[in-house]
Amino acid sequence: MSTVAFIGLGNMGGPMAANLIKAGFTVKVFDLVSAAMQALAEQGALTATSACGAAAGADIVVTMLPAGKHVRSLYVTDATSTDDTNKGLIDVVAPGTLLIDCSTIDADSARFVAEHAANKGLEFIDAPVSGGTAGAAAGTLTFICGGSDKAFEQAQGALNAMGANIFHAGGPGAGQVAKICNNMLLSVLMVATSESLQMGVDHGLDPKVLSDIMKVSSGGNWTLDKYNPCPGVMESVPSSNDYQGGFMVDLMVKDLGLSQEAALLSNSSTPMGALARSLYVNHAKQGNGKRDFSSIFEQFAQSKQIKK
Repeated sequence: MSTVAFIGLGNMGGPMAANLIKAGFTVKVFDLVSAAMQALAEQGALTATSACGAAAGADIVVTMLPAGKHVRSLYVTDATSTDDTNKGLIDVVAPGTLLIDCSTIDADSARFVAEHAANKGLEFIDAPVSGGTAGAAAGTLTFICGGSDKAFEQAQGALNAMGANIFHAGGPGAGQVAKICNNMLLSVLMVATSESLQMGVDHGLDPKVLSDIMKVSSGGNWTLDKYNPCPGVMESVPSSNDYQGGFMVDLMVKDLGLSQEAALLSNSSTPMGALARSLYVNHAKQGNGKRDFSSIFEQFAQSKQIKK
């Protein structure tokens, strides 16, 4: 079985690496948080003292990082740097190593890394994920890939160990474009679901009954089926745990920023996406940045309380 270097062991990366271990891969991990590495070590992972140390000798490198600037700096050596010990992964990995970045970043950063990898004869795919922390733990993530046909085929074994749905959206950067389109839609659905449920509550309806009605009616959507934002309606989702865990508001703000940047580049009209970004930015400014994005529900509950 192949050796996989996994770099970035946050709420998503940690469970993804654990599923690679369960599938029989030799997994070598690195994260700036030592406790995250220790948790994987207890499940059978090898640990490294640096990202380059993890990647050296690996057959596959998987990364899960916060933003495009982190992906660029990790993979590509800074041309102005005189420090030979601070090389990008592209200059460290062995020939034939497959590079998979699962971060959600701007498409230009993905294309930048793909170009540098190609110059070294390496295959790189951007493979952002959808499915949340529950999907990461269960190994049911959706991978949305951008890259060559060859890279996509080579990635199947590792991606199948972590996900249930794997799509090839197109060339380098295409995975990122598809992902931010998806997350923009998700944000709009979450806002609309939240305001609809709260309006029902304002009129005395039971939010669980209303949710059950809407799930099988024309308003049915993923947030009602899998991620209800109203506390107490659905077990094992962030709304029933004071909106802890899951996908942070700060990350949704980041993704919505990416969607609006992409809209400007293509001259696309995205009024709902722009409004959703404004609502989430305001929500983050109120101290909710580290809470789950379904906590936007509280904005509508609070507005009712203010009217009283």
